[in-house]
Amino acid sequence: QVRLVESGGGSVQAGGSLRLSCAASEYTYSNNLIVWFRQAPGKEREGVAGIDTGGDSSYYADSVKGRFTISQDNAMNTVYLQMNSLKPEDTAMYYCTAAILDRTQYSRTWYRPEFFVYWGQGTQVTVSS
Repeated sequence: QVRLVESGGGSVQAGGSLRLSCAASEYTYSNNLIVWFRQAPGKEREGVAGIDTGGDSSYYADSVKGRFTISQDNAMNTVYLQMNSLKPEDTAMYYCTAAILDRTQYSRTWYRPEFFVYWGQGTQVTVSS
């Protein structure tokens, strides 16, 4: 059974922090690539950060490196996205997604939405200046 449920979005001022959660079913979570994407109005969906839940690798967009941290809790089948030093340009709907892909290609596929079939409903993040 596929299940992805995001939570933790909200409204903050620039410089603030939020932590997003993606609760997944065990089938969806185990040994998969789980990625946070975001989409602002009028813009394409953008890969923000990804994690290999069966390995040690994580991936980040250049725009969030040093500010965002993706992590996992295997006991809870949950992936977190800690977002610090938020900027107005981080404002978007944030989606959690998962895919079973060739692990050796994760670095080339994690940021490409066309590879992902299962998506959560999204959680809104709004950063004001």
